[in-house]
Amino acid sequence: MAKKGSKREDRKKSKAPALGELLRIPAAKPVDLSSYDPAGTPAGPADKATGLKDTARMGEHLADLQERLWAASTAGDGRRLLLVLQGMDTSGKGGTVKHVIGLFNPSGCRISAFKAPTPEERKHDFLWRIKRALPHPGEIGIFDRSHYEDVLIARVRELAPHREINDRYGRINRFEKSLADDGVTVVKCFLHISYDQQRRRLLERLDNPDKHWKFNPGDIEERALWPAYQQAYEIALARCSTPEAPWYLIPADRKWYRNWAISRLLLDHLTALDPQYPKADFDVEACRERLPASD
Repeated sequence: MAKKGSKREDRKKSKAPALGELLRIPAAKPVDLSSYDPAGTPAGPADKATGLKDTARMGEHLADLQERLWAASTAGDGRRLLLVLQGMDTSGKGGTVKHVIGLFNPSGCRISAFKAPTPEERKHDFLWRIKRALPHPGEIGIFDRSHYEDVLIARVRELAPHREINDRYGRINRFEKSLADDGVTVVKCFLHISYDQQRRRLLERLDNPDKHWKFNPGDIEERALWPAYQQAYEIALARCSTPEAPWYLIPADRKWYRNWAISRLLLDHLTALDPQYPKADFDVEACRERLPASD
């Protein structure tokens, strides 16, 4: 017979909020990034070793759900998922693509990295290049940076008039709502890294010749604008975390937790979609009979 204390513990566990609830940025409320711990591990495993094992275990479930999503699209299911990754330099956008998306079949993923707009892209609306990179039905899309660059670096570097940048928040919200209405599950993750941790990671790149290709002297200039970027992120997170496309704040000082949390979020969202393998549109038994027996 279970002890009374055990039943109480079970009740407590059943009331524990899901990871998405813990990491979601509340809609239409001010955001103060200094109140979030970049080294925190909300609802995470007890330690790194456990986190790595748990992330690996999730891989099998993620791969199964991805295959089901792709299979469902062959029967007309138009749903797909878009993972948006934003964060300061060294926060782990590339690392997330490598470690988390590596759990999926790459043939079903559409990965796009957005850098400074090309001359052709500048001729168009800021959402033009984003729309061209959206995942197709059955696919999982990953954005390494995104349309949010146009309210982040554009705001900090004053690359567009203030009125135009303010107008973009509303346009982004309408765009993301249209995606949700069209069957796109949008999972937006802000990788929250600390100022000190960013310095350590930049120094690691300088100390290792094999990592020099990842270092850009311009990163030091961007780092000098840290307060302005934090403010720009706070505004974007507050104004663009909506019911249709909420922002999730991912503590990113611990790489293993970052990978675990994003894997868990993807697993939860794909599980909620519950894609199904389509039923055969042919006579299975007739086809079985037509196959010749082996000698």
